[in-house]
Amino acid sequence: MEAEAAGRPPGRVEAALSCFSFNQDCTSLAIGTKAGYKLFSLSSVEQLDQVHGSNEIPDVYIVERLFSSSLVVVVSHTKPRQMNVYHFKKGTEICNYSYSSNILSIRLNRQRLLVCLEESIYIHNIKDMKLLKTILDIPANPTGLCALSINHSNSYVAYPGSLTTGEIVLYDGHSLKTLCTIAAHEGTLAAIAFNAAGSKLASASEKGTVIRVFSVPEGQKLYEFRRGMKRYVTISSLVFSMDSQFLCASSNTETVHIFKLEHLTNSRPEEPSTWSGYMGKMFLAASNYLPAQVSDMMNQDRAFATGRLHFSGQRNICTLSTIQKLPRLLVASSDGHLYIYNLDPQDGGDCVLIKTHSLLGSGTTEENKENDLKPSLPQSYAATVARPSPSSASTVPGYSEDGGALRGEVIPEHEFATGPVCLDDENEFPPIILCRGNQKGKTKQS
Repeated sequence: MEAEAAGRPPGRVEAALSCFSFNQDCTSLAIGTKAGYKLFSLSSVEQLDQVHGSNEIPDVYIVERLFSSSLVVVVSHTKPRQMNVYHFKKGTEICNYSYSSNILSIRLNRQRLLVCLEESIYIHNIKDMKLLKTILDIPANPTGLCALSINHSNSYVAYPGSLTTGEIVLYDGHSLKTLCTIAAHEGTLAAIAFNAAGSKLASASEKGTVIRVFSVPEGQKLYEFRRGMKRYVTISSLVFSMDSQFLCASSNTETVHIFKLEHLTNSRPEEPSTWSGYMGKMFLAASNYLPAQVSDMMNQDRAFATGRLHFSGQRNICTLSTIQKLPRLLVASSDGHLYIYNLDPQDGGDCVLIKTHSLLGSGTTEENKENDLKPSLPQSYAATVARPSPSSASTVPGYSEDGGALRGEVIPEHEFATGPVCLDDENEFPPIILCRGNQKGKTKQS
């Protein structure tokens, strides 16, 4: 893999994947290819288990899975204006909807499903796929940039509010009303993401040098992180850890940055007890007399940890997940590989690459085969902890190893917003009406 990437100039590596996405709780990875799509479970470091694969729809460019359920949403280049919702375990189509222009992105939680077009956003009730709201008065959004809180108790929505500046519109997906607008950046937006609780919103502009975090729904700035100063980059992925302690950002460069969200305190000690504390107080006082740009730079926090990739210029996404009881950094790239790193939650520093999986082949690369023959070295905090074998990975009661519910079991109440549902072949999902929708006019149901 290293030789293949090194033999080509940055940005010139042929993309093996047309799309890839982690599910809402980072337990599954979905990929789309020219042939169809695949779903993988992320319960083990050593083994990458394919949960499902389909070649019925070619040229897939959007695939999103609802948590660890059997509901998957797919959009193909063959019909870019049509959204297809499937029950992949039964192999049946639940419904499909057509829109007035190409679908650019889809977001979903247990209450809402968002379809983002270039100049509009459609909000559906995921229970029956009823169209609840069409947001029409949005600036042109050619990349389909939008975010939906995975916390269905609030279902906040965020999308760009300007073509020229980094303004964010915060929208309530329940009351279907605009909450506020946030002047997040001077330049146009490149990435936005909610934390799991829907209480924080992170953003980055097209320059990619500064990442900011705001409170939700108030829109007050809480944190400001500096990714770098030497060059502008394109932020391709921005994601919080599930516990909201860390924020991860990947770009078109070879470095993935992880920032730590320290606990905010309103009070400071009047007298510093150490020399470093005294100097910090002096710098803080001096910043009040410096130009705003210099003062802001002094107050920006740097990366707590970094992950080094063996390539640059490729599309990629990152996430932070706990796998086999240890924190991991995961990076999926368009060349068809998943990279898994250990993250030291205490000291940070360089994340150690421990596994590379092929998403198109057998799941193990030649690099992994060579590493398996070498004795492992305790290079990081996580590497010093004995890693359990894949067979010892625990499963949640009521679920199979691939994350899906077992036949005959009862889905826990948190799985769907409609409450517990007896899992037979007819009732694995909330009672979604089989439909053939057309969002140009009224919905037609069959």
